[in-house]
Parts: sequence; C-alpha cells; structure tokens
Amino acid sequence: MNRKDFLKNAGLTGLSFGLLNKNVLQKQVVSSPPDCVLIPAETAGPFPLDLTDNAFFLRQDIREDRAGTEVKLKMRVLGVDNCEPMPNVRVHIWHCDKDGNYSGYGTEEGTTYLRGYQLADANGEVEFTTILPGWYPGRVCHIHFQVYVSQTYAATSQFTFEHDAVNAIYNENPTDYTKGEDPLTPETDFAFVDGYEHQLASLVFNEDTQMYESFLEVSVEGEGTVGVSHYEHQASKLIQIGQNYPNPFKGTCHIPIELFTSAAVKISLWSLNGQLVETVFEEQLSSGPHRIPISILGLGLTPQHYIYQVEVMKDGQVFRIPKMMTYGG
Repeated sequence: MNRKDFLKNAGLTGLSFGLLNKNVLQKQVVSSPPDCVLIPAETAGPFPLDLTDNAFFLRQDIREDRAGTEVKLKMRVLGVDNCEPMPNVRVHIWHCDKDGNYSGYGTEEGTTYLRGYQLADANGEVEFTTILPGWYPGRVCHIHFQVYVSQTYAATSQFTFEHDAVNAIYNENPTDYTKGEDPLTPETDFAFVDGYEHQLASLVFNEDTQMYESFLEVSVEGEGTVGVSHYEHQASKLIQIGQNYPNPFKGTCHIPIELFTSAAVKISLWSLNGQLVETVFEEQLSSGPHRIPISILGLGLTPQHYIYQVEVMKDGQVFRIPKMMTYGG
C-alpha cells in the first residue's frame, strides 16, 4: 500500500470538515471538572482545502519554504468529561506565514505550507515544528486548529500568544517580519474579544535548545482515554483493537485484538510523516481474543512516536485502523 492509500483508508484524508462543527461561531461554556474547560469554538477561517490530493499533510514540520522564527509547538488534548488525555485523536493546525498569507488561497493557490496534522499519543499530545505567524489587518497573530474526535464531532478553534512576547520577536527579526509590531491586541480581535483565557498558548525561549517553544492544553467534548476514529466505529462488528503494551516500549510489545469472526489481519508500522516502515504481522486469525507480539528489533529505528495500522480483511471488507505507539529504544 502506498502512502496516500494508507492515509485515505485510515480516515486521515478527504474529510468534510465543514460539517463536523455545528456551532463553529458560538462560544461554548460547560460544567466540567476543575482546570478542564471546553475550548471555545471559533470560525475555521481560511481552511477548506481538499486533503485527498495532499496526503503529505501528515507531518510534524509544516514550514516548507516559509521564513520566520522557528517555534516548536506542543498541544495536549483532554476530554472535558474527566480531564483525561484523548489518545489517537487527529489534531490539524494551519496558519498564515510571516506576511499574513495562507497557502491555497488567492495568489497562493496550489501551495500547501503551514498546514499539517498528527495523531495524539498516549498522553494526548502532538508536536509540530512551525514559524511564528505574522499579522494582517483585523487579526492578531493566531493559529487555527481542529481536533477531530469522531465522524460526528470535531472541535474547531484558534489560539494566540502573549502579545508583548509576539511583538518582541517581530522587533528582533525585522528582516522577516517587515510589518513591525502588531497594532491590535487579543482584546480587540473579534475572535478573542469575548475572552481568550483558554486560548492563550505559552511562548518562551529555551536557552538549552536555542529556540522558541509553545504549549497549549485543549479540552474537547468526550471522555479522555477513549478517543477513537470513525473507522473504529465502523469496524466494531469485526474487531476490537487495544493500545499496544507496554507503551512506551523497548524493542518488543504486544497488540491486543479481539476478532468476532475469523479474518485476515495485517499490522504495519508507519512514521509520523506517513512513510511505511515495515509490515510487522500478517496472518489469518480465528475468532476470539489475540495477543499479537510485535518486534521491531533490527529495523534501525530511532526512539520516537510511530503509527501502527491494523488492517482487517473479511468477505471483501477492508478496515484500516491507525493508533499511536511510542518506541523508547
């Protein structure tokens, strides 16, 4: 299977994002446990691009050729019902470049920079390498994001940064950020005028790595530790798939599955950039519970997150379900 088929059949491309968030313009406040508040919904903005033909959006480094101050961005997704992490949910981010341009629009039609998505790990976390966005008339520096939880629900919102920190970077890098300081503040931006307490990401310079790092915690509808894709719902009559254990693991782990009928099962390992690493299991299995041993020793892999895809084939039906695993070396 090629990379595009992997993403398409795993439900990671060609989604109709415009139908997923019913109240995209309405702020939401719900009763929730302490320190866990539903992220306010915001307009998706310059977003709708056809992802079907752009399978490489599964990537951590979304900069492409865009100049600007590098930022390592980490996001953690929690379920608002219990404040627990949401593993395996898809997080998509997109934003303008240093000059306020969005890929795919106007003079930028056909470009794909500063857009990407990742699957959340066991801690509900995703990481991206990007640049600090610029500003444009009417909008402060901001980043759009979407957390795709299921086929019927996706949280769509935006976040910004501490205003003085953003302007300090603009002033320190006038060659890149030629417009200078942002004349607006989050308080005067239409998206944040009614409050942005839960949409303010950190932005600090790490002396050890010599780069800026940013972090935002996001709570979405649902219960943590049970984030699933719509393919898992569709495949539920054939199979149930658990998280690999241990996770993180060193060299070998096990993937628990339960088949409700005999079927052919294949498990493949993929990088976070959507590249096939290795097919690690392929057999016809009987119905019932199975504990499938997976060994990646000898593959020369570096310790990091990977995606394992379980493919189930029965009577012409094929389901491909991705989950995140962490290899510790």
